[in-house]
Amino acid sequence: MKGLSIPNASSANATLLLALLLLVTTSPSFVNIASRGENPIIGHRLLANTIRHRQLRSCRHRHRHHCCRPSACWTMAPLGMALRTTPRQPLIAFAAAWSLACTAGASTVLVPVSYVFLVGPITFTGDSCVSNMIFQVDGTILADAGSTAWRSGVVMQWLEFENVRGLTIQGCGTVDGQGSHWWSGGSVAGDAEMVTEEKSLGQDLKELDSDRVGTSNRPTAVRVFQSASITVTGITIRNSPRFHLTLDTCHGVEVHDVAVSSPGDSPNTDGIHLAGSVGVSIHHTTIACGDDCISIQDGCSDVFIRSVHCGPGHGISIGGLGKGGASAAVSDVTVQDVTLNQTMTGVRIKTWQGGSGSVKNVRFSGVRVSAVKTPIVIDQYYCDHTTCANQTSAVTVAGVAYQGVAGTYTERPVYLACADAAPCAGIHLADIQLAPVDDGGYHLHGPFCWKVYGDEVRPVEPPVNCLLAGAP
Repeated sequence: MKGLSIPNASSANATLLLALLLLVTTSPSFVNIASRGENPIIGHRLLANTIRHRQLRSCRHRHRHHCCRPSACWTMAPLGMALRTTPRQPLIAFAAAWSLACTAGASTVLVPVSYVFLVGPITFTGDSCVSNMIFQVDGTILADAGSTAWRSGVVMQWLEFENVRGLTIQGCGTVDGQGSHWWSGGSVAGDAEMVTEEKSLGQDLKELDSDRVGTSNRPTAVRVFQSASITVTGITIRNSPRFHLTLDTCHGVEVHDVAVSSPGDSPNTDGIHLAGSVGVSIHHTTIACGDDCISIQDGCSDVFIRSVHCGPGHGISIGGLGKGGASAAVSDVTVQDVTLNQTMTGVRIKTWQGGSGSVKNVRFSGVRVSAVKTPIVIDQYYCDHTTCANQTSAVTVAGVAYQGVAGTYTERPVYLACADAAPCAGIHLADIQLAPVDDGGYHLHGPFCWKVYGDEVRPVEPPVNCLLAGAP
């Protein structure tokens, strides 16, 4: 869905348009009807658009991890009057502010601290924007769960940024997708099937996992699409109906000091979802969700992840790749100095049978796990249905190193299940120190391998004696 169309205007007309559409209150308080036992419909406030030029760099540097104070960052005072609005009015204001900031160049759209906005789905396009836009979230943006736009079933994003070069999404505020409206599953077919079975070489692995029928029509909270030179920092994204932050077909991305939060049982709520993106750095970020904390999909390369805390969730995953016989390629991925607490897997590569392509040059190091079900996983028999047909072709997996993986597990330390026709090659294990949780309540298994060629450098505890020497 495209954002609301706002015609270009002269400077004078643009100021008048801003005065008409941007709603301001002099008090930071807002009406919270929920305190009276009703639905949480918020008395809407300002979307303040600030346009500034030469001060941009110094302002961005000073407030990189903090709220942007009006006295420090605003060069144009907010215009308008205090007014309680309908959800459509903030939507129009957001679109108008973006349009004006685009034409000004090197500008900021500011969601000010202490204000709350109820907003339906909108796309911010950069087709006519000058580079180096800032979208500053210091207040709270709430998804309008009652918007009629969702009923079409074709709106897949809530806040979308498309075709933008030089975009920074930053601030100390919150983007709240109000996902429980979708998680309850009352009107979405298939959502009741929460537990799926994965049958790998005769072993049943029950899990809550992604790609399930019934969740694909839910919106992603924040999506950046076909954009370059992107920074996301400081904000909190929580309770997304589906993925929290998606970076799709982007080049040159940095995500840092971001918090993602949703319950561990929220279905298909990946924290950060990468697709077709090159040159991505994710660091100093905390993710709690109901699916993969970070998901790396087809077309991604040159991805660097460090200093990320994951849990609850399903771990940090490459894939699933090759679904429906598709060709997929992922390469040059580094994951280091990460912690995973009570997640389903630790670091994982998952591919569907019948696909083609490759996963290569992947390194996991400095991985700390605590009560993780299975810390190290390669699964070329990935299946999120009760049964999947056996197929011979597979996405190949080669050149994967695990070094310095330590902590505790609750089921199995290592699970490496590779395809008969496309065995895994160049799998390297070094300095692996995994121990079962000191609790007799878990049913434990030893390391498992199938068609895996590689080596181990001690210490590797427990020993993974099922690796095959040499090359396939």
